[in-house]
Amino acid sequence: MPGMDGNLRERISETGSTKVMPDSEEFAERIERKFFVLPRNIGFAYTLLRQVCRLDSEYPEGLVNSLYFDTPDLEQYTKSASGELRKDKVRIRWYDRVEDYQGTVPIFLELKTRQGFASSKRRKRFLVATEQLETHRLGGGIIDKLTLIDTLASFGHYPQKLLQPVITVSYWRYRLTEIMTGVRVCLDYSIRSTLVARQLGYGERDLQLRGGVIEVKGPSIELPPTLRRMRLLDIDWSRFSKYGYCIESHLSRPGSIARLWPSGRVIET
Repeated sequence: MPGMDGNLRERISETGSTKVMPDSEEFAERIERKFFVLPRNIGFAYTLLRQVCRLDSEYPEGLVNSLYFDTPDLEQYTKSASGELRKDKVRIRWYDRVEDYQGTVPIFLELKTRQGFASSKRRKRFLVATEQLETHRLGGGIIDKLTLIDTLASFGHYPQKLLQPVITVSYWRYRLTEIMTGVRVCLDYSIRSTLVARQLGYGERDLQLRGGVIEVKGPSIELPPTLRRMRLLDIDWSRFSKYGYCIESHLSRPGSIARLWPSGRVIET
């Protein structure tokens, strides 16, 4: 982590690979607010949040990995970039490093639906062989297309266009709970991505976006009073989309100014 002990980056939570998760889960609608954090302020952000939040008791920190699906013409990316209010994201998510598992890995096919600032999520758990998550095989989608379509249909989602695996995104996440209200807070950083759709980008792997993001998830658009101290971080409310910004960085020509920064951000000197 920039501004913190580099050893923190190497610590891997073991809980994600030991706890038995339900086969299917539905997460109630909630309001999400996101705040972009400059690289120089990520360590300060963690310190500030720890003063007013408790670390999650089950999964305080760990590596999050996602394989995102989109149409061949990147319909969901276009909606994200244009700021459309209604968006659906289809992804497969798994936790920690593949080498932390033996034989099989629990993965989750997720549908995240967003309407304005409100979002909800449904997901189904599968077990796959560890070799299915090797980078060179992710372009195959991890699970077969029929299972993908049938599971999305069980969520009430019927894509009108073909979905294909497009990009992997991984990041380190701290999970916290605000002490007065119970609102969930996440601090994500070290956001890295690799395109798996061969027809896109410049064949680069493991691109890292600059900075991080704080996500506040709760029943109201209003921030708890304790979290209003985040203004000390020189942050503002953002439409930060890891998927959208990672796609944008890969589509930008290598060497382009600020390609690894979210659009509209001033380059830190």
